[in-house]
Amino acid sequence: MKSPTMGKSVDTSDMALFAFNNLIDEYDVEKSEVEAVIIVTQNPDGEGLPHAAAIMHGKAGLEDSVAAFDISLGCSGYVYGLSVLKGLMVECDMKKAVLITADPYSKVVDRADRTTSLLFGDAATATLLTNNPKVAIDRPLMSTRGVDWKSLFVQEGVVNMNGRAVYDFAREAVPKQIAEYLEKNKMDLSSVDLVALHQGSSAIIDAIRSKFSEHKGKFINNLEYHGNTVSSSIPIVLKEQFLDNDQIKVVLISGFGVGLSWATNILRKI
Repeated sequence: MKSPTMGKSVDTSDMALFAFNNLIDEYDVEKSEVEAVIIVTQNPDGEGLPHAAAIMHGKAGLEDSVAAFDISLGCSGYVYGLSVLKGLMVECDMKKAVLITADPYSKVVDRADRTTSLLFGDAATATLLTNNPKVAIDRPLMSTRGVDWKSLFVQEGVVNMNGRAVYDFAREAVPKQIAEYLEKNKMDLSSVDLVALHQGSSAIIDAIRSKFSEHKGKFINNLEYHGNTVSSSIPIVLKEQFLDNDQIKVVLISGFGVGLSWATNILRKI
């Protein structure tokens, strides 16, 4: 199926709908089986009201009984979203639900600003969660440093980023959280097959993996092919490196960025 080309006629809900339709086709899921849809985005349709998930719900022709809402998170959003949707499914005894990431930064990037225009790319992904999973989602660690929110924010419709501040934050906070997560769960990186970081920049990935020198080869960098796709970057890595690779059983995921917000978790093939 041909993907939509971003422009004024293609909105966040359109990207989400495309990803959703690809997912249900690939896994042979009927729309009537889907009980919840969450969209992770900070750039919804129009002026943000109503939420993108409601608009996509209507475009997809889903049942009234389907819960549909947005999570306003950026680069940490996929890690947060997996646990939010997993918890909702357990609480409501759901069998199938979909987590979508769709954050078109082309809406807010100033093309003349080389700090951001050469970094961010538009993408959307969809992940199916079921009550009979092939991949188990462990319990995450989640953190926020709201005092530093001005490191990455939108003002007058344009994204502003202090690249040095974001780099310094990621270099310091993310390795510390990964180490804390591993210690809390009585693990080390020798028991992890792959590390899927948010693909923020090559410099950030290099800075983080340098803290784990014995396992540097486990840290994936696919920026050359996709750029920084915000909340979609981790699921893209998982699709390309984890889901269809029988040699990869355990992956550590860690998202970090706007907020400032960061989160780490483990996914295990069952």
